Amino acid sequence: MGEYENLRKGERGAWISIIAYLILATVKLIVASIGNSEALRADGLNNTTDVVASVAVLIGLKISRKPPDEDHHYGHFRAETIASLIAAFIMMTVGLEVIFGTFQDIIQQKSSEPSLLTAWTALSAAVVMYGVYRYNLGLSKKVNSNALYAAAQDNRSDALVSVGAAIGIFGSQFGAYWLDPLAGLIVGFIICKTAWDIFRDSSHRLTDGFDEEEIEEIRELIEAHPEVWAVRDVKGRLQGNQTLVEATIHVNPKLTIEEGHEITDEVESILEKKLHIYYAHIHIEPYEE
Repeated sequence: MGEYENLRKGERGAWISIIAYLILATVKLIVASIGNSEALRADGLNNTTDVVASVAVLIGLKISRKPPDEDHHYGHFRAETIASLIAAFIMMTVGLEVIFGTFQDIIQQKSSEPSLLTAWTALSAAVVMYGVYRYNLGLSKKVNSNALYAAAQDNRSDALVSVGAAIGIFGSQFGAYWLDPLAGLIVGFIICKTAWDIFRDSSHRLTDGFDEEEIEEIRELIEAHPEVWAVRDVKGRLQGNQTLVEATIHVNPKLTIEEGHEITDEVESILEKKLHIYYAHIHIEPYEE
């Protein structure tokens, strides 16, 4: 099935993110310790949480590739969402640690001029992460993976975080030593904001939340079929990256069972071609005024 092959391909992006984050986190934390930069330290800790998030995505993709079995009739696609939820909690914990640590340094006025090496390290990391972002963005569109697309957006935010850290460090070179811990504080808030966004999206999916605009788009597409006289009910939910749709349509009561079945097949085919919805259950009812 195509979705399982796409999940396998999506694992490449997760592996690239993991390798990049491991290297960058190690380099940043070492250079931050040598060069005395809170901003680069916070940026390095941010990358450690990204390693966890990328590993969670990788594990989720691998489990999601397991086919349906006797007690998972719809497959294991939600494993990817559960992994993202776990990663969000870990990211929030690290983000709060960064906020409290740098905020305490600002209050106690523990600020000093960081080495210029830390600024160039941050800028170099930004370039690397932007390259990873471009790769994962292209791959996510190619394999139609929402999780990989979200990972790509995280890659881009990490590049921006590194740019912000570099700005704070360069500013401290002109005597504004407080800019370095302040940049670290902002990085902490960005980590927490990213964790919250992942948590909100994952919890919404796991509780069968579905975008109302997408429901309306599906309804309008079904209603456009000439043999569908009315659409009484449309429901949708997400299984990982897969959209599951149930709809009740009303047709001419004089149609035969075979004719009604052909209409449902046509509707399901339209949803697949137009919206890439491969799992649709269409129930027919005789039209009543």
